[in-house]
Amino acid sequence: MNDAPPCLSVAGTAASRLRVAVVPNARRTGADGLHDGALRVRLNAPPVDGKANDTLVAWLADELDLPKRAVRLTHGQTGRRKTIELDAPPEAVAAWLARVLGA
Repeated sequence: MNDAPPCLSVAGTAASRLRVAVVPNARRTGADGLHDGALRVRLNAPPVDGKANDTLVAWLADELDLPKRAVRLTHGQTGRRKTIELDAPPEAVAAWLARVLGA
């Protein structure tokens, strides 16, 4: 995991922590590169009533082939900078990030 992007860290033996910077009200939901040490994710949802957070969790679960319960928003409920804990090995998340970021 030495070559992992700065947005990814280890959160236990089989868990990962992902720092995300969200951009709500986008045309489509998807990753948009790295920004200031976080994965920038554009969300096709408004930042109202938790809709953007729900969209982010659902998108990450789908992208990483995880159940929604394995994706938890631990920090940043109301802000654009968020921390997500994933019940997935850091190596698997790093491989997904490499594909998404085109590295």
